[in-house]
Amino acid sequence: MRFMSLIRINEDNVPEGGPDERLMEEMGRLIEEMSKAGVLLDTAGLRPTSEGTRLHWDHGKLSVVDGPFTESKEFIGGYAIIQAKSKDEAVEWTKRFLQVHGDAWEITCELRQVEEAPELS
Repeated sequence: MRFMSLIRINEDNVPEGGPDERLMEEMGRLIEEMSKAGVLLDTAGLRPTSEGTRLHWDHGKLSVVDGPFTESKEFIGGYAIIQAKSKDEAVEWTKRFLQVHGDAWEITCELRQVEEAPELS
């Protein structure tokens, strides 16, 4: 089963200077471990919302708004796609990801199973 972890952060509460050296080293080790175990399929951080654009479709009307998106407090700051045998296993890997961040960060991961496309014959 594949799962996507949407990593939600409040951009106003990111520690000054972003991730420190300790976090980057520990995250590197965790990513390497997950990759070797065949669990981590893809992961990346996302640039700040100030550099993004939000497109919205509402009953035939399209709106396009450049960031930052001040009406929202929480944003998707990154993602990970993992391969796990069960939801419980995916939850355990996601817990480890969160714990690597230590006390300086406030992060929420929304973990959702990927709907597999039907096989084409």
